[in-house]
Amino acid sequence: MDHYSTLGVSKTATPDEIKKSYRKLASQHHPDKGGDTAKFQTIEEAYRVLSDAEKRQQYDNPMPQGFHTQGGMPPGFENIFSQMFGGGNPFHPFGQQRQQPQQQVFRTSINITLEQAYTGSSQTLRLQTPTGINHVNIEIPKGIKNSDQVRYDNVLDTGTLMVEFRLLPNLKFDRRINDLYCNHTVSVLDLIVGTDFEFTTLSGKTLLVTIRPKTQPHMQLKIVGEGMPVYGVPNTYGDQIILLNPIIPDTIDEEITQSILRSKTK
Repeated sequence: MDHYSTLGVSKTATPDEIKKSYRKLASQHHPDKGGDTAKFQTIEEAYRVLSDAEKRQQYDNPMPQGFHTQGGMPPGFENIFSQMFGGGNPFHPFGQQRQQPQQQVFRTSINITLEQAYTGSSQTLRLQTPTGINHVNIEIPKGIKNSDQVRYDNVLDTGTLMVEFRLLPNLKFDRRINDLYCNHTVSVLDLIVGTDFEFTTLSGKTLLVTIRPKTQPHMQLKIVGEGMPVYGVPNTYGDQIILLNPIIPDTIDEEITQSILRSKTK
């Protein structure tokens, strides 16, 4: 599968071009809008790889098959030492040998919504291990970011579980680190005279937001502490940023029009 073809961009596309194409396709194929879930997940996976500089470089320049390293050491190198020294530490003084138990690591990835990342929640995973099918309940940490990996010990009898979290796009909010951005359409007349409007945060809280008189178009309103929880820092949140997008009303009172014309002739 070609991630570039999935997003409809060239291999020389800039990060902005990749993001623009992704947002367009994600909006078209989002399951909330009746889109195909498999198609949406393919788009999301392509963006996850190409939007990360390191992952994109690895995707563009894959290492030759069979040449994967662990800890900077070619595969099999550790096994050679193990055979030569009986599984012990060849550098241990007096030839003492200590064998450390190897714990198997199982890896998986799951898709979560921005709301799940905000509130934190639990989710049951169905995993295939050598002992059979395992149903594992994990806690989703508050504030988890896209591509973050979390290690879960003591949830599997046969090893450790490593989970990578993939955040699904949200149609209203755009997450930037710990801040949330969204657009609000407002009449240019309201920007001139000022107004209030109700705004619902990601947490479901309804707030009354004030636009002061003579506010310039495309200004940003900040609601402190209404962004995402900061992962790993209790009781700390980013901010909510509202971008004011001005529109001209379809109908304008004649008295307002005449008043504007008079002011221009003065």
